[in-house]
Amino acid sequence: MKRFLKLYSIEQKLFFRTPDAFLFGICMPLVALILIAVIAGGKTAGNTDMTYLETSFVALSAVGICCYAFMSIPIVLVDYRDKKILKHLYCSPCSPFKLLMADVMCSGIMSVISVIILTLVACLGFGYRMSGNVFAYIGCWFLTLVSMFSIGLLIASLCKTSKSMGIVTTIVYFPMLLFSGTSIPYEVLPGGMQKIANVLPLGVGIRLMKAVSSSAGIAGHVHELIILVVIAVVCGGIAVKTFKWE
Repeated sequence: MKRFLKLYSIEQKLFFRTPDAFLFGICMPLVALILIAVIAGGKTAGNTDMTYLETSFVALSAVGICCYAFMSIPIVLVDYRDKKILKHLYCSPCSPFKLLMADVMCSGIMSVISVIILTLVACLGFGYRMSGNVFAYIGCWFLTLVSMFSIGLLIASLCKTSKSMGIVTTIVYFPMLLFSGTSIPYEVLPGGMQKIANVLPLGVGIRLMKAVSSSAGIAGHVHELIILVVIAVVCGGIAVKTFKWE
């Protein structure tokens, strides 16, 4: 346990020294929230009962998840494989499995920091209050995180080189970020783009979180819950089966 905590502390320090982790995972959703709240925070979003502040808060709380799932986990693990670091650690006391868990924990911690900062600014700065069940929302947020992280681990398992990983993560990350309703509110997207958001895994998670954050609750959105669980189990299982240390 002591070796794992030491390994985790080193990996976490490396995360804190990475400017991209703060720029895309923390600063970007925070700036977007402030702009939306100042410009149209109290206005009703589309044909819903939620304001732009309410719907944007939920969507932007998933930006950190998207960033760390697709731009941190695969990049770190494939880079370690490419540089033979995983191979060198295979027989050491700090096993590759511990390294994997440490990197997943680092990404998870950064995602939590992102949503905490976003929540503090929304609540203290703009008077945001969640009308739905807060604990249900937290549970759905963590389920979304686990599902997206499982996809990130799958990418890290299937990509053998940094070049192939860069191509795959770009193809996955930007559509998730742009068309899931995170950067642009789902309610103002054209019909065609809404259909794309409806099938993207991150879009499924955001719809579920919006449902539980409002007075509508989870009723009628059980299928989103099932989809996220299936994604987590299937992608996580394949990632474990196909993962190679070198």
